[in-house]
Amino acid sequence: MNMRYPLLLLATLLLMNLADANELNCGVHRPQEVLWVEGPTAVIFDTDMWSDIDDMLALAMLNTLQDRHEVNLLAVTISTDDPWCASYVDLVNTFYGHQQIPVGIVHDGMSLRKFREKWPQATWPLTRYTEIVSQRKTSDGRLLYPHRLTDGKAAADAVFLLRKTLAAQRDGSVVMIMVGYSTNLARLLDSKADAASPLGGRDLVASKVRLLSVMAGSFRQAELNGKTLPRGTPETNLVVDVPAAQKVFSSWPTPIVDSGLEIGLEMRLPGQSIAHDYSYVENHPIADTYRTYCDEMKKADPKIERCPEDHDHATFDLTAVLYAVRPDQHYFSLSKPGKITVLDDGGSRFEETPTGQHRYLILDDAQKSRTLETMTMLASQPPVRYDTPIQASVRNATKP
Repeated sequence: MNMRYPLLLLATLLLMNLADANELNCGVHRPQEVLWVEGPTAVIFDTDMWSDIDDMLALAMLNTLQDRHEVNLLAVTISTDDPWCASYVDLVNTFYGHQQIPVGIVHDGMSLRKFREKWPQATWPLTRYTEIVSQRKTSDGRLLYPHRLTDGKAAADAVFLLRKTLAAQRDGSVVMIMVGYSTNLARLLDSKADAASPLGGRDLVASKVRLLSVMAGSFRQAELNGKTLPRGTPETNLVVDVPAAQKVFSSWPTPIVDSGLEIGLEMRLPGQSIAHDYSYVENHPIADTYRTYCDEMKKADPKIERCPEDHDHATFDLTAVLYAVRPDQHYFSLSKPGKITVLDDGGSRFEETPTGQHRYLILDDAQKSRTLETMTMLASQPPVRYDTPIQASVRNATKP
């Protein structure tokens, strides 16, 4: 294993964290309202974990942050009604040594059948990585990536798990991260008092949650495959369940910070990192997934000849994780306060208002390289069980 590259990244990050944060002040609002809480940040991660791979890279980041004692990942809930998604999440958590993290899944939500009914001209799913990687076998027939939840149908109901998890936390202590469809969180808001809590869903959220970090929508012009996407362009996480997204953005009782698609498109995780930085173990589920996705996309993208080297992937969901866990590290700037409205076509509109609880992320050129480097490093850091003494010492030295 060649450790030089990841160690250089860690050393560089340490030096950059010591830089004067005032040099990054470019005249836009900074994240002052979301205060740093001493100790690991209590996090609930809600993801679709389907059709794209930025979700799995974001989950890898969270597992790394768990190892670094920056987060306490309380639960992962899934907004796609496909049992393989639950199996895959458990597989990744288990690989990192965090098999105790409970996994919940939506029931009667967006499924493969419903996708095909809603978009009959599209080919769904775009990738089957959750099913493929979950079933990988060794030559003697054992699971290549052992995990407990081999039947995703056994996963808990997402809203039940959300209510149970929130009820057990201190007031105002939880950061929720939503990087998929809004189905689970909308149903949480509508949930009634039960054995977990005498509070209805909205009151339970208001009591326990201090921030919702979201990847959804579009708030600035972006470029994709040579095409210009105007601000407010309909975005997948909103389009899939528009009524749920409208409910969350109109009724959620805590501050919301949203990473629009333009942020992830500006920073692409390099395929070279997948080829080199995950080689500390022969079989790595993150690298395996990335290659699986790349191989499937190769058929439609003539620019891809080698996988994973020729595919750099947009960091959509990773940006929402990074802000949620390190809001005061100046990886991003923030818009002024306002109100995000989800339109009927899955587009989004932001209106400034001094009393608004919504903001969106802004990325300037001075922040870009450091932010991308940090996400790349966190996604590729080996689990603690693969640590060498020098890796552990460098990791501890680079805590924010």
